Amino acid sequence: MIGRLHGTLLDKSPPQILLDVGGVGYEVDVPMSTLYDLPAVGQTVTLLIHTVIREDAHLLYGFATAGERATFRELLKISGIGPRIALAVLSGLSVAEIAQAVTQQDTARFTRVPGIGKKTAERLLLELKGKLGADLGGGAAAGAAGSTSDVLQALIALGYSEREAAAATKALPVGCSVDDGIRQALKSLAR
Repeated sequence: MIGRLHGTLLDKSPPQILLDVGGVGYEVDVPMSTLYDLPAVGQTVTLLIHTVIREDAHLLYGFATAGERATFRELLKISGIGPRIALAVLSGLSVAEIAQAVTQQDTARFTRVPGIGKKTAERLLLELKGKLGADLGGGAAAGAAGSTSDVLQALIALGYSEREAAAATKALPVGCSVDDGIRQALKSLAR
């Protein structure tokens, strides 16, 4: 199995790139988040690789970070989710956004990704619950996302729109308690 490739970037044709490694050109499919972080053609690149071997093809999927690759692999474990859909999810949402959507059980974020309907989004949330936040965000990040979610729900309950509440919670410091978060968010909304 190929786990990592390091070579010269020869071509970018989204969602695929061509990477020259020791004179061999590898076609690698990458999510848009990785594609945007790649240097110019002719520069050196290192990608973490997930290899899919099928009867009719050997396919390579490349990622800039270990978190992206781990999320891709978790998505592939879900029934009905193949590499193309997993790549689309990672192209539409960052790893942190996916973890936050799972923590908040937010189907709307997933349905904005092309190819993901409501039922598939619900299945993603169900299958990823308890896996993604702990593995990819760590306990502290999951707790922080949970407190932010609680602050968001409290602001909505107080009559603020979801958009206003989301804007107010974005500015909250990491690790902020729910009580402090609500106080700070209300102060920012009062301005």
